[in-house]
Amino acid sequence: MFTGIIEETGTVRAITAGSTGAALSITADKVTEGTAVGDSIAVNGVCLTVTSISGRIFTADVMPETLRRSSLGKLFRGAKVNLERAMKADGRLGGHIVSGHVDGCGQVASIVRDGIAKRINITTDPSLLKYIAVKGSVTLDGVSLTVVSADESSFAVSLIPQTCAATTLGDLREGSIINVEVDILARYTERLLDAGAKTAKESSLSLEWLKENGF
Repeated sequence: MFTGIIEETGTVRAITAGSTGAALSITADKVTEGTAVGDSIAVNGVCLTVTSISGRIFTADVMPETLRRSSLGKLFRGAKVNLERAMKADGRLGGHIVSGHVDGCGQVASIVRDGIAKRINITTDPSLLKYIAVKGSVTLDGVSLTVVSADESSFAVSLIPQTCAATTLGDLREGSIINVEVDILARYTERLLDAGAKTAKESSLSLEWLKENGF
């Protein structure tokens, strides 16, 4: 589990793509401290497992499903990426609960200056927009943010100067592709409601059957 509070930005050293996935090597300073093979690091919001580590460089495999769902396949040598190690059990939950399982991608539609902040308007698939609510949480490229507006075609977040300086979000431009993870609580709520509706329907059908058969 992650929190969406970025520890540092790293630099892509190499990305090797093949027919069965890709291998991603990243140079970093902080997240490599105390990290071992098998540990989890979120790269632009995508939870990856460290497969090798040497000094300041770690490597992780990226499976085809991750390449389809996220923007990692578009990375290039020298690209900056947001990095966060998995949260410790006694750590602070400074952002919100982030699984590192990216739901899909969004595209920056516009960037508007709003006082000290930047208002970023993002379009994404309607199947994701239904989980995004004003004042709710969303994760963009691994960064925990608060939704400031949302409608049937897009949503917006505001970035303070610190977020722009400490993450890659400060480099966003119109047309930029960004990883989106919706609030996991919204997904579980939908699942529970669907299960409840199914149970209610089954109970109703059972009552009808009993009545039809004279019970």
